[in-house]
Amino acid sequence: MISDAVIQALKKFVPEENICLQEPMAGHTTFRIGGPADCFLQPENEEQLIQVQRYLGKVGLPFFVLGNGSNLLVSDAGYRGVIIQVGRKMSAIEVEGCTIKAQAGATLAQVAKAALEHGLTGLEFASGIPGTVGGGVVMNAGAYDGELSQVVARVHVVNSEGEIMELDNETMEFGYRTSAIKNTSLAITEVQFELSEGDKEQIREKMEDYTSRRREKQPLEYPSAGSTFKRPKGFFAGKLIMDAGLRGYQKGGARVSDKHCGFVINTGDATAEDVRNVIREVQERVKEKFHVTLETEVIFLGWEKNG
Repeated sequence: MISDAVIQALKKFVPEENICLQEPMAGHTTFRIGGPADCFLQPENEEQLIQVQRYLGKVGLPFFVLGNGSNLLVSDAGYRGVIIQVGRKMSAIEVEGCTIKAQAGATLAQVAKAALEHGLTGLEFASGIPGTVGGGVVMNAGAYDGELSQVVARVHVVNSEGEIMELDNETMEFGYRTSAIKNTSLAITEVQFELSEGDKEQIREKMEDYTSRRREKQPLEYPSAGSTFKRPKGFFAGKLIMDAGLRGYQKGGARVSDKHCGFVINTGDATAEDVRNVIREVQERVKEKFHVTLETEVIFLGWEKNG
């Protein structure tokens, strides 16, 4: 538990109404799963985020920076620490020429829509990705042969000492579903995208095509974290899982989607442990049958703190 002294200190940095104790994380992840966080707070601007990061760094309290929770599985026991959500309170978007500056809490869909409205091409692939700019950049989110690394020019981050740094594309060291700041305490505050002029109608048609393909092939009617596994080199995760006979495999309320085997879904009453058990079984069966290791795109939060 977090002491009253720490809570009182946090109230000096963030409005009291933006701080919640024992907040169920099921309401803040696209899996709709997760136990309570000791403390959940929402900074309203970069300065508040800087002060919170600096304070938590000084007192040595564990914290996790959250976006839309679209790639996250939180333990049923919750999180022993502070969740800092950079969300809609920090979601401004500015467009100037072929440059878009977006705060980390803006959704990728919102930025893609802004690009469309200004006739800018390069972000069509991101229009259906359910994450925020910050979370998407950390993971180098992508779809349909597009990745954020292709359009990100600069990234503003805050470190645990409350210092602001600006990282360029090369410094970010983007890789497949990763970046230099993944698994660090750095928090993204703003991202600069560099796009190209395009034809609005062609941009719109491409976005509509991607949307149609997602609806057709992905189990969007169920809570999930999107694609559960990274694509192994030379293979497709979904096909490996299907060929291993795991289509529809279920533990409790968690299930390998019948529609797309690369998705583990919450059928309605899944626990985090259900999901983790399904993921483990999939990994073990695929490894046993095809000698291929499936790595997860999903981030697991809370187990290491709760034993």
